[in-house]
Amino acid sequence: MTVTTYLLTRLRELGVAHVFGVPGDYSLAVLDEVLDTPGIEWVGTAAELGAAYAADAYARVTGFGALLTTSGVGELSAVNGVAGSFAERVPLLHVAVGPSQAMEDAGAIVHHTAGDGDFSRFAKAHEHVTCAHGVLRADTATAEIDRVLTAALAERRPVYLRMPSDVGSVRVPPPRRPLVRANPVVNTANLDRFTDAVRRRVLTAGSTAVLADFLVDRFGARAELAALVATGLPHAVVSMGKTVLDEGNPLFAGVYAGALSDDATRATVDEADLLIRVGVQLADTTSGGFTQGFPDDAGIDLQPWTARVDGETFDDVPLGVSLRTVTELVRRHHRAVPAHLSPADPPSPAGATEPLTQEFLWDAVSRSLTGEHVVVAEQGTSFFGIASHRFPNGSGFIAQPLWGSIGFGLPAVLGAQLADPSRRCVLLVGDGSAQLTIQELGTIARHDLHPIVLLVNNDGYTVERAIHGPRAAYNDIAAWDWPALPAALGVKDALVTTVRTNQELVDALDAAHRSPDRLVFIEAVTDMDDVPELLRRLAEGVSIRNS
Repeated sequence: MTVTTYLLTRLRELGVAHVFGVPGDYSLAVLDEVLDTPGIEWVGTAAELGAAYAADAYARVTGFGALLTTSGVGELSAVNGVAGSFAERVPLLHVAVGPSQAMEDAGAIVHHTAGDGDFSRFAKAHEHVTCAHGVLRADTATAEIDRVLTAALAERRPVYLRMPSDVGSVRVPPPRRPLVRANPVVNTANLDRFTDAVRRRVLTAGSTAVLADFLVDRFGARAELAALVATGLPHAVVSMGKTVLDEGNPLFAGVYAGALSDDATRATVDEADLLIRVGVQLADTTSGGFTQGFPDDAGIDLQPWTARVDGETFDDVPLGVSLRTVTELVRRHHRAVPAHLSPADPPSPAGATEPLTQEFLWDAVSRSLTGEHVVVAEQGTSFFGIASHRFPNGSGFIAQPLWGSIGFGLPAVLGAQLADPSRRCVLLVGDGSAQLTIQELGTIARHDLHPIVLLVNNDGYTVERAIHGPRAAYNDIAAWDWPALPAALGVKDALVTTVRTNQELVDALDAAHRSPDRLVFIEAVTDMDDVPELLRRLAEGVSIRNS
């Protein structure tokens, strides 16, 4: 088979059925093979950045993603999205196809290069945002493909390959065996020491609680986490790890955000005599501006490859192993102590004909969800408005609070919806963020997908207004005719509506859920200065830290 077919065979092995990207003349012959490969669908996006965002969300749902661009102009357009995948530990492959090996050898001044004969210049940008990278040559291509893909699986981060256009057609032997998915190394001596330390800690603990985050999902430890909380421990999540636990469980204490948490959630976490942290990586946007009330060196902290007990570190004790160990010891030795749990969301506020507010908006959206939905929340008022609300069990949540690149949400819906067509995506996005990548709505329509898009029109960058410059010109954006955009971008038979009152929103959400075979576009108009309470309080801290 060819090098290209070898690569696609490996991607199919990893569950990849869609490759995202934008064509360029260097990559056209490679794309011919993509089109001819059974089980692989080419998804041409409007821009390379959109392809990277889509591949990221696709990987969050299926476990691995892929994008293919031309070198130079294409790969640089995508690198921001790849960097987000690196920051938030999402495994994917970016293939950049460039000039032929003969052109490289001649140092030719060809298009999409800097005109200096350096054909690796732009690949260097990826060295800082991938866990493995390489260039495909005829004699080493298959080994390089296997090497970088194996690294992506192990590290849960993106990888990069540069392919000269003629190398893709070189004939190579097919894979002789599946990719080696190496099990994490377990240091048995450290595991024994960790077990003893946990046993002592559990035996002497009073109240015990669990705090979970997104690394549980990235490193495939949901089942082990569920077994831990099934022992009867109260538990909470960090917003970045939302939906890794059943939020309808009576012992679920809510979403923890440091000092910005509600009182009951904060008491459960901060006042626990023993806090078990599972896959937690706190950022300013998820910790209430680093206001967590527990010391870093206290309790049990379980990370992907290491574990700690009261500050003592045990290397080479992987997350799944450490979770099973802790669960067994809690089951044997823990004495249940009554928990301070937060109540469920309060009833929706009254005032159906009143102007729509952020408070009512996010409450109504969360109440309309079912376990079949995957919510994609754009960074900004959407993320901070919805994150603290409880979701039904089985629902999904995709957001990017660490990297925080606005414009991520709409292409992410494309990737997530293609990854699992059986579940309907609900996009929550602001008008400022949407203007960066709205063109991918046309890609969504071209693939006959039917998500619900709820766009909050509040006249500009409301997050930035809350932090600094509430009336500064740099926080203004152009006023678009949002209801006209779906048709202009090729969406046929969309259900489009604009809502300005509480009741209009309720009616629009009800109509959206009764229209599963149509793309739904809801423009929700709120006041420019109306922000979710969590965002308002966080913005105050950001403003202070920035100054």
